[in-house]
Formats: sequence, structure tokens, C-alpha cells
Amino acid sequence: MSGAAPRTGGNLLALLPPALIVGGLLADLVGPQPYTGLPLLAAAPLAACIVLTFRGAAVIAVLSVVSSVAIDLALGRPATALVVDVADVLVISLIGLWLRQLMDRRDRSLTLTRDIAEAAQLAVLPQPPPRVGPLLVATRYQGAHEGARIGGDFFAVQDTRYGVRLMIGDVRGQGLPAVSMMSTVVGAFRENARQAPSLHELARRLDTAAERAGGEEDDGFAEEFTTVLLGEIPPDGDQVVLLSRGHLPPYLVADGRVAPLSRTTPGTPLGAGLPGPDNAETDTFPLPSGASLLLITDGVTEARDRHGVFYDPATGLAGRSFDEPQELVDTVVREVTAWSGGRLHDDMAVLAVTRPGGPPEARRA
Repeated sequence: MSGAAPRTGGNLLALLPPALIVGGLLADLVGPQPYTGLPLLAAAPLAACIVLTFRGAAVIAVLSVVSSVAIDLALGRPATALVVDVADVLVISLIGLWLRQLMDRRDRSLTLTRDIAEAAQLAVLPQPPPRVGPLLVATRYQGAHEGARIGGDFFAVQDTRYGVRLMIGDVRGQGLPAVSMMSTVVGAFRENARQAPSLHELARRLDTAAERAGGEEDDGFAEEFTTVLLGEIPPDGDQVVLLSRGHLPPYLVADGRVAPLSRTTPGTPLGAGLPGPDNAETDTFPLPSGASLLLITDGVTEARDRHGVFYDPATGLAGRSFDEPQELVDTVVREVTAWSGGRLHDDMAVLAVTRPGGPPEARRA
């Protein structure tokens, strides 16, 4: 069994076990007697089990035992001392190899779990193609915790007869319930984006699906709810229609300027269970040629620096030009990570669509 090499220090740490063996031999040869080098010889296989593979650790264990025998014979130590020295090194080597084996099993289990989570995310939250209708598209999901690949943030893009329809959202809560609700809303969007005649009707259908999945609350307000922002860009691509159900406004990024697209009347989140009709209104904004629309979740705007200041995309992205949406998405993720010192407090989803510039024939290429 070889296992995967642990990523705990690279080539320099890999030199530690043989250095301990050499140090043990030198300590026995020139140090005060008896047994000066024995602790170093015994530590070598234990260190190898941390920084090397199982096979490499086994080689170091054998070298440690052989070195212990050789130095005892060279120094003329009695047989009882030789047996004790070999037993010490051998026992510690076996313990270390057993621990290395447990670590390898754990690593394989974690790798399998992460692969399954990634497959689940791709099934529930597939990446849209780089081009949808007249638009270039880029997305990114970034978990707050290392290794987290799926959560309650989501996005979706669909080409329809009404134009390209977009959605970004965030489920209140964490864990499997949030993932389940996210799956429900994304599935409802895929099913209804092509059929609903308006964003209002699309939002109503998503709301119905969310309430059905979340169940009814006795007090009329669901503890778990989902914020979403819906967008529709007509086939000519010269404007965007937005409908918010409690979600953050998007940003228009064009010619070095970054401006939030404020909402007239945002609606209530999906699945909130509030009585009466939702009064959300749609807002229409121009989408100039070469401009990008940036949609985010609150993992971006709630990222704080070491002074507790929140990240502001309008300030952080100002003065920059982005030819491709992927460049814009990568910049947002990189800036938020740097702003928070790599310590994200919430998952974040980023969706950017760009209306290509140039003549119509170039945009259709």
C-alpha cells in the first residue's frame, strides 16, 4: 500500500527522516555513551510516516533498524543492548506505519467524499456554457470552508424565446436543508424559464415550488427562505429586465465604471409564506455593447477586512476594463479572498454576462 504523499512541506521535509538517521549515527559515534543516537534513530521512521508515503516510510523504518544494528555492532555493544535498541526502533516504526495507514485511508475517504460532492454539484448546479444566446457567460461558486463544493448559493442561465433568462440566489440556512432547497429552486427555474411568459410569472412559480418544498409555518412566515434575482435580456441584448425577490442588486460594469442597478420595489423572498400578492416590480436598464452584468450573493458584499470593513464591488472594481466575463469573475473572487485575508465567512456565487462589442457579424461569430 503506497498511499498519497502528504502535502506537508515538500522536498525539504522529505529530507528530515534520512537526516535524523545520519544524526543518530553521528551522535552514537561522537557523543557521550551510551545510547545518545537512539532517540534520533527511533524518531526517523515516525517523522517519515508524516512527510512521506507509506512505502517511503517503510524504507526509512528498515534503514533505521539496520542503522541501529550496525552502529551497535561497530561500537561493540552487548547483545542485550542491541536487542533493546532494535526493539525500540522497530516498535516505534510499526506504530508510525500503522498511523500512516490510517491517514491514507482517511485521505482516500475524504477524496471520495469530495468527488461525490462535486458530482452532486455538477448535477444540481451545472456550469452554463461560455456562450448563451448573444451573451458571454462565466460563473464561480466559492465555499466559505476549504473543501466545501456545494451549499445554498446558486445561479442558472437559460436561453428562451423571450431572451436569455438569468437567476442568482441564496438560501437562508446551511447544510443539507439549504442544498435541498437550492436544488428545488434551480430545478423549478430550468422547468419554467422557457415557459413562463414574464418574470413575474416565473417568480410566482419558483415561489410555489419553494413553499411546497419548505412546508407551511404556523405563524405564516417560513423560517427558511430563499432570495433570488431574476433577469431577462431580450434577443437583441440592448437591455436587461430585473426582478428581485429580496436579493442584492447586480452591478453594471462598463468602461471602467461599476454601478449598482437599484431596484424600484423589491419583493419578498421565495418560500417566505407571507399572505397576499407580492408587490415586486420589474426594472429595465440599458445594457451597452461591451458592458457586463455582474450578479453576486452576499458572500461577496459581507466579506470583511481586518478592520471589519465590508468589501464594495463598486469601489474594488472601479477603473478596470474586462473584455471577458471570466476575467471579471476571477477578479471578483481574487479581490474578495484578498480583502478577507482568505477567511470567507459565507459561501459566494458570482455570475457575469457580457454583451460582446463590435459589429453584429463579429458578435455572432
